[in-house]
Amino acid sequence: MKLLLDTHVLIWAMEDSPSLSEPARALLEQATASFVSAVSIWEMAIKSAMGKLQINLDRLLSRMTAAGFQPLPITWAHARAVRDLPLHHRDPFDRMLIAQTISEPLVLLTHDEVLCRYSELVKRV
Repeated sequence: MKLLLDTHVLIWAMEDSPSLSEPARALLEQATASFVSAVSIWEMAIKSAMGKLQINLDRLLSRMTAAGFQPLPITWAHARAVRDLPLHHRDPFDRMLIAQTISEPLVLLTHDEVLCRYSELVKRV
């Protein structure tokens, strides 16, 4: 199974946070590949610059690489796919993650229950 991590799931995984559920940990261990979208890095960079997120992004990127996470760029096809999504969620970062999940396809690990409305590919953990 190929995974895509929602931003908060990524942070929890990298911090070994107790917020990361045992089912999420099991899925990460069983995954054939785990991806992190460029949109998650973008989201963290914006929130960090605004003071809404305390994170050392350079250190996180280095640790993600060492942990074997693979980058998922945003393509034209991903951007185009956002247009066809229903408006269950208005957050542009989450909408792009859903578009990437469906387009690739990947299994999105998230804690956001609303995202589950989009596809059976979304797993709430």
